[in-house]
Amino acid sequence: MGDSGVHGRCITEINAAILECSLQKLLSYATSPEKVTYEYEKYISFPNRKLYGIAKSEEFFACIGVEFLEASQCEIKHIAVSPEMRGQNIGSEMIGFICQSYPFHQIIAETDQQAVEFYRKYGFSVSNLGEKYPGVERFYCLYRRNAR
Repeated sequence: MGDSGVHGRCITEINAAILECSLQKLLSYATSPEKVTYEYEKYISFPNRKLYGIAKSEEFFACIGVEFLEASQCEIKHIAVSPEMRGQNIGSEMIGFICQSYPFHQIIAETDQQAVEFYRKYGFSVSNLGEKYPGVERFYCLYRRNAR
């Protein structure tokens, strides 16, 4: 898949064998730093996973990773925007890119309390999963394409 512009930004598929430093930092915002390499290898190895990013001066400042579950559904596995670029609707633009690029009827995500309002604002319905891990409350987010 080629580049696609979103508000002047190019979203590109990332499939390089070597994990670029700025991308490693971004993924650490969306998963634990210890799991970054493991998660990146899944994007490189599994055909049902795709990772996309937005770079400026060859440094990534945003990324979204999805897993294709079935023809009509995908799951957002990771979404991250560097702190200095937050608040500019970049996360929403990346979800919009996924919606434009693929014919999904549903997009799901699991998130924490910190990101749940981002998903609500986009139009996801949110269900509390409770404490999935000791002391960590998780949320299931579901976006139905016809809901927006």
